[in-house]
Amino acid sequence: MTTPAIDAALARRLVDTQFPQWAELPLRLHAPAGSDHVIYRLGEEFSVRLPRHAGAIKQARKEAEWLPRLAPHLPLAIPVPVEVGEPDFGYPWPWAVSRWLDGEVATADALSGSHEAAVVLAEFLTALHRFDAEKTEDLTGRPLSTRDTATRSAITKVGDTFDTTAMTELWDAALAAPEGNFPPVWFHGDFHTGNLLTTRGRLSAVIDFGELGTGDPACDLIIAFTLMSAETRGTFRAALDVDDATWTRGRGWALATGLNAYISYAAVNPRVAAQTTRQITQALVG
Repeated sequence: MTTPAIDAALARRLVDTQFPQWAELPLRLHAPAGSDHVIYRLGEEFSVRLPRHAGAIKQARKEAEWLPRLAPHLPLAIPVPVEVGEPDFGYPWPWAVSRWLDGEVATADALSGSHEAAVVLAEFLTALHRFDAEKTEDLTGRPLSTRDTATRSAITKVGDTFDTTAMTELWDAALAAPEGNFPPVWFHGDFHTGNLLTTRGRLSAVIDFGELGTGDPACDLIIAFTLMSAETRGTFRAALDVDDATWTRGRGWALATGLNAYISYAAVNPRVAAQTTRQITQALVG
């Protein structure tokens, strides 16, 4: 299915027609937008998020169902949806209006040395992973092993930039690390620096729950390698009480997702190149 051009006129028509109570609120494009959605700010209190591609079309309804249930249990703010819009005017997919969260996107430069931030993130993940609700089949996450072919291919492609032997050894170790007999837990699924907001220099919110699901909590350890230093990673790991096998799988997730983003975007986006280079090298450090 071809996605129509998403512009302010389309967003305005969708809002005004389906939610006329907000027809008088100003609508302006939010930049930078995410890779999955075009985002508009609606007045001062709301955001409008329209999926760019078919891979993101289930997110609006999933977040509307689960984020209001999660929010009271989490120590940081999350973007709770208030309405889900329907396809119209040639736009083919559900879209969402959510509460706006003020803040600046977190950066490693600002927070990598913050032991306070490391503890706050560990507390957030502890609360999320302990969230007690019935788990549904359609939210079951894919295991790390499903990334094997793509990751080994990526290791070969970036051999001139990163240490091929070290990457292969880490990947083999991550795949071999046992998951144990623990029940699946809820995870964020895309828990990296770009999905954290800060207010006055302190962590204030976690955004973008498009990959929310249940399964291995190791996927959320990516944050340790996108944001933290070796010292603050130690604080984070102790606060989260992570065993060796889970930590190794977390390093594998960081390697796999870092490589995927690097080969997809680094050549055309210097910011992604810098972030993913850090992620890969920190995952190799451990």
